[in-house]
Amino acid sequence: MSQKKVQIKKTLGQQTEDQLMKYILDNQIAIGEKIPNEFELAGIFDVGRSTIREAVKGLVSRGILEVRRGDGTYVISTVYMENDVLGFGQIKDRYQLALDLFDVRLMIEPEIVTWACRKATKEQIAKLRELCNEVEMLYKQGHNHIQKDIEFHSYLAKLSGNMVVERLIPVINTSVVIFANITYRSLMQETLETHRAIVNSIEHKDPVGAKCAMNMHLTYNRQVIMELLEKKKKVRKNHEPDDI
Repeated sequence: MSQKKVQIKKTLGQQTEDQLMKYILDNQIAIGEKIPNEFELAGIFDVGRSTIREAVKGLVSRGILEVRRGDGTYVISTVYMENDVLGFGQIKDRYQLALDLFDVRLMIEPEIVTWACRKATKEQIAKLRELCNEVEMLYKQGHNHIQKDIEFHSYLAKLSGNMVVERLIPVINTSVVIFANITYRSLMQETLETHRAIVNSIEHKDPVGAKCAMNMHLTYNRQVIMELLEKKKKVRKNHEPDDI
């Protein structure tokens, strides 16, 4: 007996959310740039302003947009997280979430690269180096490297040969996206160098070197998050009213 796939019809707000995402991509609205205001978007999509608010809220929860009160709505990522099965998009404190995700990655990814050293073929290593070079090229040209960086880490997970690790890819991807969203900047040179060190170690079947390089890569980025989190706490403390 065949089973028919039930299709759930999207609400007008969800349809508009998809259209708004397409609008951002089609018009090449870059990270850090402002999108049209609520009134203008309502005209563009021929919907009410309440529907626009729902669509914007949806993209905010997916880490695409950020609403800055009194200033407008800005693009902070162009990577659409469709499979947010763990509900990370609903967590408001992006700094703490990014920090916690990096802690999880530190538990997992250094071991992933040691497995990759043992199991990766010459062809797979060549593909990994190609991804590494593409990330670096995009960085040097000033283009958005996020999606390619995600591919790099995802492919590393695949090289482990562990089916469970491969299913953890969405978690790893979320960490990359959130890190890019809250820093508003490209990868630093030190991060690119650790990418190359990881590939070189895997190519030379050096699990200790690969593990050290991955630890350096993640620890460096985690430190950036820690510094931003501390700055955020200081700003919040300075804005708290004095006790009477």
